[in-house]
This record gives sequence, C-alpha cells and structure tokens, in this order.
Amino acid sequence: MTAIASPAAASKPVAKALRITLLSTGGILLYTLILWRALVMFGALSAGKSLPQAVVSAVTDFDPDAMAFLPQAVQQTVNALSIGAIYALIALGYTMVYGIIELINFAHGDIFMLGAFASVVFLGGIMGQTGAVYDILPLVLLLIGAFAFTMPIIGLLNVSIERLVYRPLRNAPRLAPLITAVGVSFILQNFAQIAAGTGDRAAPQIFPLDWQIQLGGASISVLSIFIFVFALVLMLGLQSFVGRSRMGRAMRATAQDREASALMGVDLNQTIALTFLLGGMLAGAAGVVWGLRFGYVRADLGFNSGLKAFTAAVLGGIGNITGAVLGGFIIGFIENFSAALGFARWSEFLVFMILTAVLIFKPTGILGQHSGDRA
Repeated sequence: MTAIASPAAASKPVAKALRITLLSTGGILLYTLILWRALVMFGALSAGKSLPQAVVSAVTDFDPDAMAFLPQAVQQTVNALSIGAIYALIALGYTMVYGIIELINFAHGDIFMLGAFASVVFLGGIMGQTGAVYDILPLVLLLIGAFAFTMPIIGLLNVSIERLVYRPLRNAPRLAPLITAVGVSFILQNFAQIAAGTGDRAAPQIFPLDWQIQLGGASISVLSIFIFVFALVLMLGLQSFVGRSRMGRAMRATAQDREASALMGVDLNQTIALTFLLGGMLAGAAGVVWGLRFGYVRADLGFNSGLKAFTAAVLGGIGNITGAVLGGFIIGFIENFSAALGFARWSEFLVFMILTAVLIFKPTGILGQHSGDRA
C-alpha cells in the first residue's frame, strides 16, 4: 500500500524536501563515481593488465588516461536518469492500483504500449512529422499537443477497463481479477498487433538528438534532461495531489480501509476510477517520451517495459509511490551500468538477481508497506 506522509504528518516539508534532494544528489554522484572507476578498471583489463592490477588501477589511478573515462560516466549517468524516469512513470500505475484495490494490473504495461502508439498516431499521422523540429515554438507546441492528445485518451481507456472488466470482479476471489488482468493484457497486445503489425514501427523523434550540452568533456543530451525533468514534475505533482487534495485524501483513506472510508462518505467507485485515470495518464506520458527517446514502438513493448516497471514497483515496495519511483531509477541505473561496461545482455539478469536478493532479506521491498497513510 502506498505510504505517503499527509500534510499534517509532514511538519517540516521544506526540511524533508531538502533531505530528499541531498540524498538523491548524493546517490547520483555516488553512482557516477562507481561507474567511472568501473570504466577505469575495465579499461585497464582491456590494456592487458591482470584483474588484481585492474582493481588497483580503479582505486588509485587518477592520471589523464583514467580521467578520460569521467565524461563517459557523466553521460551514462544522465542516460540512466532518463530511462529510470520512464520506468518510474510506468511503475506508479502498478503501485497506485495495488495500493487502492490490491490488484496487480498486468495490463498496465500494455496501456503504456498503447500510449506510445497513440503518440505516433498524433505526431506522425495527424501532424505529419517525420524528423527533428529545430524551431523552438513549433517543437513546444508539438510536445504539448502530443501529451494533451495521448494522456487523456490512455487515462480514459484505463478507466474504461476498470469500469467494464475489473469493477464487476471487485468482490470476487482474488485470483479472478488477477487472471482477468492477464487476459486484458493479451487482448490489448493482440489489438496492437492487428492494427500495427508485429515488427518495429518508427516513432517521429521530433526532439533533435544532436542538441547537446558540453560539460567537462561530456556531451549531455538535452532530450535526456527534458525527459528527467518532465517525469520529475509529474511525480512531484502526483505526490502533492495525493498528499494535499481532497481526492488524494480519499485515495489514502480507501487504501487504508475501503469499508471504513465508504462508511465515512468516500465514493469508492469515483476514487478507484480516479486512480486508474491517473495511472493511465502517467503511462501515456511515458509512452510519448519513449517514442521521443528510442524512435520506435512495437506491440510487445508493453510486456518488456511493463515487466521491468512492475519489477521496479516490487523492488521499491509494491503499493508505495515513493518506492515505485526509487525502484524505477534503480532499474534504470542497473541497466545503464551493465550496458556501459559492455554487458547489456546481462542487464535483465542483474535486475532480477538484485530483486531476488532484496526480497529475500526484505520481502516488502526497499521502502516496505507502511500501515500509515496509504494511497
């Protein structure tokens, strides 16, 4: 269940925000440092040094050859933040639905996939875009249009699935909605295959990929910064909505005790529908930025990315909004770390090995499932 401090509990919001900012910044800097020294070690191995000598080089070498790996580490850190932000946006949908009705919505990954296709329909089909747009104003308008087109449609689709499929099974044995969610996933995936085929479909990358910021020898992609900042704004907006709004309080009350909240006047159907709407809109936003960053969409995209996002939600603590965000970035860092060292094929193995290790020692995930305010 999602654990978010309510405004009454957050007596010092500024201090809390500062603490989270410092911890996050420290974690990012630590990752950059570890990746840099790992690159130095693998560089030493490539130069013919033995493993013990390479380890010593990773710890002690700060010569120009070692410093040459630092820009690469900075670039890869920014890449990790952008892909982690996408996983976090998808994971939020999993964790909010579980927090409200304790349903693992396996169709959510395919909701994200349809969001990616919807953005292609808008940018490529309706607007006729095929490549990068270098004029700032048209680019901004196209981005606003893509999000304004995709997010409501995907959010309403998610609400419709809840109304037509999940709501009739709300009081059924828990296995019934779970199997139904798997069935909905197959329906959505097969619909996409019928409509668009089984192969890759090009997504218009309207954000220029050659827009780079030079920082100490590192070329930082402006698109990666945009994805991270945009996702961060959405996450903070969700956190604020759940923690401070009337409907957010209703979500937290429903997550804590559905029967009691109904007796206190909370409209359960409206609250649950709102949860699916928000989760779907976040998945739609993730679909848009996926197309901008990777330049392709495909019908099985929801299975692969959805599985990683679900893993992120479990890793952080299923039902915990902050945990879902943390888990998404951890998955992004792990994938990026293995790819940067030339072990991209092992990235999923490492992700699930770390997930298994975490769940063995802390079955509730990194942040656990609190019994306090949940939504």
